[in-house]
Amino acid sequence: MDTTTRTIAKSATWQIAGFVTMTLIGFLFTNSIAASSGIAIAGSITGFLSYFVHEVFWSKISWGRKGL
Repeated sequence: MDTTTRTIAKSATWQIAGFVTMTLIGFLFTNSIAASSGIAIAGSITGFLSYFVHEVFWSKISWGRKGL
């Protein structure tokens, strides 16, 4: 089992990797660092919120759980 610090570090590095990747993809399409950074920020925020809502939704469904 991972420590809380390790989980936070993994989450942060994953988010950074995603941000850099999204910025590079945005740059390929827009040829603008400002636009591609905006796209990456919007994607990061939207992805975080979507994942949170997804998890809340699934936490209310008991299907597929064992030992409840």
